[in-house]
Amino acid sequence: MAANNNPTVRRRRLGAELRRLRLASGLKSSEAAERLMVSQPKISHLENGRRTVSPRDVRDLCAIYGVTDPQVIGSLLQMAKESGQQGWWHAYGDIPQSIYIALETDAASLHTYEPVAIPALLQTPAYACAVIGETIPPLTAEEAGTRLKVRLRRQHRIYDPARPLRLWIVLDESALRRVVGGPDVMREQLEHLNALGAEPHVTVQVLPHAAGAHPGLSGQFSILRFTDSSTAAVVYLERFTSDLYLEKPSDVWHYSVLHDHLQAQALSPGSSREFIADVTKRYIDAASHP
Repeated sequence: MAANNNPTVRRRRLGAELRRLRLASGLKSSEAAERLMVSQPKISHLENGRRTVSPRDVRDLCAIYGVTDPQVIGSLLQMAKESGQQGWWHAYGDIPQSIYIALETDAASLHTYEPVAIPALLQTPAYACAVIGETIPPLTAEEAGTRLKVRLRRQHRIYDPARPLRLWIVLDESALRRVVGGPDVMREQLEHLNALGAEPHVTVQVLPHAAGAHPGLSGQFSILRFTDSSTAAVVYLERFTSDLYLEKPSDVWHYSVLHDHLQAQALSPGSSREFIADVTKRYIDAASHP
């Protein structure tokens, strides 16, 4: 999907532009809300891309911000129209992480730390199926099948010849040792992981248990960055019942520094491939001697 066709990212860009216009007008978000006779959270949600901006919203906001240039208004209306369109993931119905999938679809790079499992973008179908099967509450066979299709569809970004997603993964050793789906599934998964790690746009580093305590003990996180400079980087924190999206520059900076520290403490990419290959042999032996 081309970057400028992603409705969620287009909505975030539109929100950023509306915020810029509000600040230029000298109005606080509470003042803009009062003039529109709406709640202040609505203005905030429009500006941070959490809510679809309608053409009426655009016209009303331009009026109170004193925007009269027809070209500017026309551009904002076009962005509002495009932001209301649906991405490929909507064809699969109501799925979790839809906001994250939209951002991931448009991201230029993704830096991730994963302490317990192989990241979704790097999972084999068998490994992904085993992980999805442990979802709470349990899924029906149809629901599990849909989630598997979505997860595998997300992986297309890795192989997109026009704009492959730049991946930098720091993986805790625990993710390699945790037996998901059985030895055969793990052998296939780790072989796939090493094959992907050899790609020029994919970097995989293993943080071994021997590294001891480290700043990533607080849990999983991902940093998404975009080619368009007007689209701010996002830190994504996946949680059990809800997800967090952090966009404040200070938050992005802190997590970027955290990822840098984890890279420095992890094995080099070459040593990581050797480490993964060694763990893979253990699964081969386990499969041949059940």
